[in-house]
Amino acid sequence: MASDNTQRSYSIIPCFIFVELVIMAGTVLLAYYFELTDTFGIHVQGFFCNDADLMKPYPGVDETSFIPPLILYCVVASAPTAVIFIGELSMYIMKSTRAALLAQEKTIVTGECCYLNPLIRRIIRFVGVFAFGLFATDIFVNAGQVVTGNLTPYFLSVCKPNYTGTECRFNHQFISKGNVCTGSPAVVEKARRSFPSKDASLSVYSAVYVTMYITSTIKTKSSRLAKPVLCLGTLCTAFLTGLNRVSEYRNHCSDVIAGFILGSSVALFLGICVVNNFKGAHSTLIKPKTEDYRGLPLMTFPRVERLENPLETLSAQNHSASMTEVT
Repeated sequence: MASDNTQRSYSIIPCFIFVELVIMAGTVLLAYYFELTDTFGIHVQGFFCNDADLMKPYPGVDETSFIPPLILYCVVASAPTAVIFIGELSMYIMKSTRAALLAQEKTIVTGECCYLNPLIRRIIRFVGVFAFGLFATDIFVNAGQVVTGNLTPYFLSVCKPNYTGTECRFNHQFISKGNVCTGSPAVVEKARRSFPSKDASLSVYSAVYVTMYITSTIKTKSSRLAKPVLCLGTLCTAFLTGLNRVSEYRNHCSDVIAGFILGSSVALFLGICVVNNFKGAHSTLIKPKTEDYRGLPLMTFPRVERLENPLETLSAQNHSASMTEVT
């Protein structure tokens, strides 16, 4: 009977792996369509020709930013991967941690055909969940930008509407048509994708994920300041990335705040619900030893003292005193 259950579990595991691969491939494919194709049309949002919030100077393409997108995306993707790899390798090298790691990971049934070393299994688990969350965050950001069509602070600088025409003749006239812009169509379309901020979302997602991994998984007593400094430095870098978007007039403050909330929410959800609160090698619990008294004589049982009633004690004392007087 036990062998049948074991074989059934061995046959179910490849199905779960296949489903996870299909979900990951679908997530990457959807992110590709959002990023590199025009499959999803952007909502054309109206505006006022004299809106001061949309008249900031054009800061140039994203490549001229203080934090270029290529460098940002490389750091966002590579830094957590490197931290996870170094952290897992360091914990596996330590003898005290390796024994607990092996004992914990043996509880995961993988089958003889697909057995992996606990070190490799944990690295694949943490990095795989991180990659899935990174693509999922990118999908949420692109979906929000496409659905809302929120305008950037420099929209009017690149739209270049005809202020002498009938559309912009009155100061409080709302323009709902999409063909009033005379600027470059590609730049105008880029200026309609502001909410939420992509750079803020991806940077804070990576920072929160790394922070949760460091604080909850890596257990060390050698240094009490290294982990807080590393975590706070990572979060501060993500925060400065969002501030840079506002200072260069590429996003509104609300766009950056929404990006921070989105990225941190995805990281917290994956850390708490998917990776089971990042349980590390020190999460193995030692069960207290329970004594079994079955089959033993009554004399070996522990003695239990009976609590005396105060009334009984008082009556016994009175009885002894009366007997003394009689004698």
